[in-house]
Amino acid sequence: MSRTDTERGFTMIEMIVVMAIAAILAAYAIPRYSSFANATFDGWHDEVVSTLQYARSSAVSHRRLVCITVASQSVSLRIASANPATSCNLDLSGPSGGPAVTSTAKSVATSVSPSGVLYVQSDGRVTTDGAGTTTATFTVSMNGAASITIHGETGHVE
Repeated sequence: MSRTDTERGFTMIEMIVVMAIAAILAAYAIPRYSSFANATFDGWHDEVVSTLQYARSSAVSHRRLVCITVASQSVSLRIASANPATSCNLDLSGPSGGPAVTSTAKSVATSVSPSGVLYVQSDGRVTTDGAGTTTATFTVSMNGAASITIHGETGHVE
């Protein structure tokens, strides 16, 4: 049976097949899209871990105090110009020569516990003060990604 010009349109079976295919594609694509959104937070997590490890290695290799400031959209590093020091007065250059800053375009609600600036001593320890008197284990928490732990006595980041 052939269609004439006056019988244009889709049959009910064609409509059901197209809707079934669309439903299957949607069921497959929606979970993929949400995991793609989480990949942004995983990328931010990995960048923060790398920045913290870079801070420790810089403090040890330069034998200088490195200060880490964690904000909701960035992690920035500063370094002391002399040793010994209790504060940092220069921006620390990153591996590419620019400032060692990790940032994201959106807020990931990053927080540090205990709060405040993290001080990485020249021996690799992470302390709550520039003088290096009190070591602590710090936790960096983020929405959508696993927390990061910095062990004060060793400076190990995990």
